[in-house]
Amino acid sequence: MDLLNLPASVLCTLVGPPGSGKSTFAAHYPDSWRVCLDVYRRLATDSEADQSATPVAAEIQALLLDARLSRGLTTLVDSTNVFAHVRTSLIARARYWQRPAVAVLFDVPLPTVEAQNAGRDRVVPLHIVREHHQLLPDADQLQREGFTAVHPISELLATPGAPRR
Repeated sequence: MDLLNLPASVLCTLVGPPGSGKSTFAAHYPDSWRVCLDVYRRLATDSEADQSATPVAAEIQALLLDARLSRGLTTLVDSTNVFAHVRTSLIARARYWQRPAVAVLFDVPLPTVEAQNAGRDRVVPLHIVREHHQLLPDADQLQREGFTAVHPISELLATPGAPRR
């Protein structure tokens, strides 16, 4: 189910803390659309949590983004993306390839995020979840950064017939 009716060739960036439902949301789209730092860290080190592999994971992600965007393929970035410099880089890449960049903002309340994180197979330390939740931009900030559209998950899930996490 495509809640957003994503157009072809779009770069869709998921923005939210660990445990906010980004990967669950991404699972509603074809697996080939998804680029994810956790996956590349696991491939490099056998552990999604091994943050020492983030630089190589980011290189893999950049190569895949260029490969997909250069071909006009819809691409979904399933990572926290709570840091402005990361989002700036993603928007620049979309602009370089002349592709629209949309964001899905996981504006989930902290108690919900903490509960969902606690129920995950790989629990992220609580201090990191809280830090990333504090770094979460609002929709206006994402638009000012250059996203062509911003979709708060709270609004998407309020749509009749929307899948529940």
